[in-house]
Amino acid sequence: MDELRAWSDDELRELIEREATDELESALDDLGPTGVSRLLAELDEDERQHLWALLPPEEAADHLEAIPWAQASDAFQELPPDVAAKILDEFRSDDQADFISELDDDEREAVLREMDSEDATEVRKLALYEDDVAGGLMETEFLAYDRNLTVAELVADMRGRAEELVHYDVQYTYVTENGGVLVGVLRLRDLVVTPSQRRLESIMIDAPLKTLDTTSLEDLEHLFDSVSFLAIPVVDASGRIVGVVRRHDVEQAAGERSEGDYLKSQGIVGGEELRSMPTFRRARRRLSWLTVNIGLNVLAASVIAAHQDTISAVIALAVFLPILSDMSGCTGNQAVAVSMRELALGLARPSDAFRVWRQELSVGAINGLVLGGLLCGAAYIWKGNVWLGLVVGLAMLLNTLIAVSIGGVVPLVLKKLKFDPALASGPILTTVTDMCGFFLMLTLAGAVLGRLG
Repeated sequence: MDELRAWSDDELRELIEREATDELESALDDLGPTGVSRLLAELDEDERQHLWALLPPEEAADHLEAIPWAQASDAFQELPPDVAAKILDEFRSDDQADFISELDDDEREAVLREMDSEDATEVRKLALYEDDVAGGLMETEFLAYDRNLTVAELVADMRGRAEELVHYDVQYTYVTENGGVLVGVLRLRDLVVTPSQRRLESIMIDAPLKTLDTTSLEDLEHLFDSVSFLAIPVVDASGRIVGVVRRHDVEQAAGERSEGDYLKSQGIVGGEELRSMPTFRRARRRLSWLTVNIGLNVLAASVIAAHQDTISAVIALAVFLPILSDMSGCTGNQAVAVSMRELALGLARPSDAFRVWRQELSVGAINGLVLGGLLCGAAYIWKGNVWLGLVVGLAMLLNTLIAVSIGGVVPLVLKKLKFDPALASGPILTTVTDMCGFFLMLTLAGAVLGRLG
């Protein structure tokens, strides 16, 4: 097996400048998806546009599918409409909708005008769906035939469309009536052993499993968990088949959502960031979270400022304030993580807030007693003052209860209010637990100030 060649950025730039298409295709194959992604991060916009214009549309589409979505989306948005349309034509229908949805209205129409009118109409329909429902995940490449056709008529049609069907992942054909209403499914292997004059309705499997085009990603996950099928037909409200959603696409979408939720929880607005993105866009996304967070932290710090006399009288309290803040944040984030996971799996809904709160209180009480006891013991061993130990231990217990309550319930409340729980839960949790923790410890200390000296 030949060893893959290592290409430098200068060599690749030189191939682009010379428009050496064959050599460039070979070089990109040597680089693989990771290498192509790194190359795109090094090229400027003009060089990237030149690169995609040089490649055959099918080759360009393959590379765009292989690199991270955020980078592929940005690259697609940079393309001239004619180049974008040729590349878009090489994607499957679900990917076409994903890419075209990233463009603004004027750019989208400019690209669609360059496409075949029938294909453009199909893409427009798919782009109307949200990306986390069956309609946004489905493919429209499927086979469907009227129930009254014979096996011979079906086979003849398939043979006549052989070149088109090369791009289909064909394992089943769907049987319809009344202009597309799904009534059955037919395994293609059954066609081989069925007399040619038999009608499809006589050999189809009746009442096939199907799902609505509005079915959520969470419900699709549950559906595929309950069956062994690799794909399920998608129908609209009138029962007409409009596409097929595949297990692989559902699993991929669920994984991308989890990654996006994690990035949002770390303050990456939009849920995706690569350093190849424009600097000002990256800075704007981060600042939109950081500026809010700094304001909330000023509120938490104001609680300390209001009790500065207590801190001045008992300096030891200053040592325990960051411990209280950090531990409360940790316990609260654990509750947030569980709520986010249950929301994603459909195991918890906004209406379950009271149940979630009760369950978190039970866990919080146990953990708060243990953590409070440990902190109480540490304070007593350090200063030999049982009152100091009781103050910091009780504050730890109470704030743990507050932290798990907020962490468990706030994501559900935010979901109910149509806010993004992955992005907003963290700042709310941090601010409230810090404010409550500082208030509890300093208020308790002020109440027994004479015994802390």
